[in-house]
Amino acid sequence: MNQTFSSGFLLLGFASIKNYSICLFFIVLLIYLLTLSGNMLIILVVHFHIYLQTPMYFFITNLSYLEMWYISTTVPKLLFILLTNDKRVSFQWCFAQLYMFHGLGMTECALLAVMSFDRFMAICNPLRYTAIMNERRCRSLALLCWSYGFLAATIPLVFTIKVPFCGLRHIDHYFCDLAPLLSLACISTSIINTINSCVIGFATMFNFVFIVVMYINILFSIVQMKTNSGRSKAFSTCSSHITVVMLFYSTAFTVYASPQGTHSVEHDKMLAIVYAMCTPLLNPVIYSLRNKDVKLAIIRVIKMRFINQHHHHH
Repeated sequence: MNQTFSSGFLLLGFASIKNYSICLFFIVLLIYLLTLSGNMLIILVVHFHIYLQTPMYFFITNLSYLEMWYISTTVPKLLFILLTNDKRVSFQWCFAQLYMFHGLGMTECALLAVMSFDRFMAICNPLRYTAIMNERRCRSLALLCWSYGFLAATIPLVFTIKVPFCGLRHIDHYFCDLAPLLSLACISTSIINTINSCVIGFATMFNFVFIVVMYINILFSIVQMKTNSGRSKAFSTCSSHITVVMLFYSTAFTVYASPQGTHSVEHDKMLAIVYAMCTPLLNPVIYSLRNKDVKLAIIRVIKMRFINQHHHHH
């Protein structure tokens, strides 16, 4: 199927495993539906349970909204390509996807940092915690994360959108990402690559270092705690957050902050699956299954539904 046309790009996706595209379609669809329902469940459970309306859960709901958007920037198009084999995307579409993807990615960096600050306040300054992390401050911190993410993402967008593309415009990836796009440029993109790596590298590194500092403080606090129950409770809330952080940062950092040409396209594609599909899927699982309050709330919601249906039938 020869698709050549003047405007836009072709997203090659997983051309190397073309024979399995239907199989892949169902796997990706399953991941997508599980991600949406898992994150939606957390949002609803937090919304309907007054005792979950704490700063920690406020940020977890923000993260759940973000993950639903995040996976929706790449997956629906991938599903369409796998099903129809129509790989064409317009310029506008491609750059909108690039912007959304990086905006949400950098927002997630900031959100994870704010969440570690929230845990730090709760564990290291428990007496001042409610005064400092009041509703207004939580809202403004969340707003700061979202606006920072989407402002920072304009930098790679502005630099990439001005680049002239030529030749066969085949993007060897399953979404419009920086490196695959810039490899199609007619001009040398070394300066742009450096700028992009600096912006994204700084976003990830700064937030990552911040998180590490918060957790070093938290660890010292936990070690000094008198009771075992307090220690294990503090540790369980943090361990789930650390898991998400490690998963997200390690994969994102490998792809965006390491110099171009040090790893293959296939390698980048596989890593992209981890932070673009697996992190959104695992976040709700990690946060809720490691968490007694959420588990109880989910069970309560299911019981309520069951009892209501029972009453209707009678």
